[in-house]
Amino acid sequence: MKQNKIRKSGTILEALPGGTFKVGLDDGKEALCHLAGKMRIYRIRVLPGDSVTVEMSSYDDNRGRIVYRGR
Repeated sequence: MKQNKIRKSGTILEALPGGTFKVGLDDGKEALCHLAGKMRIYRIRVLPGDSVTVEMSSYDDNRGRIVYRGR
């Protein structure tokens, strides 16, 4: 079963241990996010201050996964 995913944009606030990041979303909330698998495979580096796209579940808006790194 595929769940509906919500995509939001934001900026990386802080890099935490274990490959997780604190992301400040554009709507003013903060979320705890991890890197998506393809970003790990291709070793895309994400640093604080980068703009990213986060994919979130419709059930939990405090956690998500980073699927795209903007410029």
